[in-house]
Amino acid sequence: MRQPAVVIVNYNTRQHLQESLASAAREGAAEVVVVDNASSDGSAQMVRAEYPWVTLHANPTNRGYGAAANRGIANCTAAYVVLLNADARLGPGALTALRACLDDRPETAAVGPRLLNVDGSLQPSCYAFPGSLRWILDNDVLFHLNRRLPLVRRKLLRTWAHDRERVVPWIKGAAMAIRREAFDAVGGFDESFPLFYEETDLCYRLHAAGWRILFSPAATVHHLGGASTGDQVAEVSLRLFAGQVQYFQAHCPRVNGVWTELLKALQLPPQIRDWARLQLTRDASTREMLARRLADRRRKLHLDPHRAREAWWTARHLETPSRVPHR
Repeated sequence: MRQPAVVIVNYNTRQHLQESLASAAREGAAEVVVVDNASSDGSAQMVRAEYPWVTLHANPTNRGYGAAANRGIANCTAAYVVLLNADARLGPGALTALRACLDDRPETAAVGPRLLNVDGSLQPSCYAFPGSLRWILDNDVLFHLNRRLPLVRRKLLRTWAHDRERVVPWIKGAAMAIRREAFDAVGGFDESFPLFYEETDLCYRLHAAGWRILFSPAATVHHLGGASTGDQVAEVSLRLFAGQVQYFQAHCPRVNGVWTELLKALQLPPQIRDWARLQLTRDASTREMLARRLADRRRKLHLDPHRAREAWWTARHLETPSRVPHR
């Protein structure tokens, strides 16, 4: 079987996109499709000028990550597609390894490679489904405690060594190899998730349809993360929070309110901690940072769960960025 196709969704990350395309060319991708979400940095023009062999879809407006990914995958003919963020680069042999995983495991719908940060350190890339017991143990507040317990640390998806193949609930969409048959069977990405948690939703629906999601260290991808978000941490954080709320609405409707209130409750300990630090510090830059974080958490506490998607779109000063780590 020929190599997988590569689909890259881009928004204002021209330089990183060049490196991503170069890695796809080195790895011999069967097809390469770029979907540009109305970038203003000349990304589309660069692809046309420097990579004429790439299929480019330049969207006139930014419809979100899921819609762009669906468009790119629909325009591939290969049986397998590797979906990449524009700030991700394929390591040597990555496409071959991902293809072999899907070839040898017909029950597997998607494979996540080992992700590395720019400095070569491990980037966690698989997680528990929101609402599960493992998710509670792996969430930020308890995570900082649990990661210090050796027996627990080896079991948490965020802190295990990522050194062996294993079936996991869901994988980070920065780099994922997808079996087209499975992807098409569940209808692709739900485009009502404009950015965060669209891959969580996809993996949940694939599991529900009887497919498996696999992590494999046989393939390596270098991922920068957050290339176009800059210092807009608060807006990204709100959108991550809104994405979780939207996920609960979609897949936990009977207990959606309970989980949403739990999410809000998990904001209280760090809110109290930051408030106390704000009262004690006199450093101007630290005070400004803490004030921003407190404002961010107040926005989450007052988020209407029935308007989560609107909160995503209206977070100020931020359009669709490259995605940042979910935890």
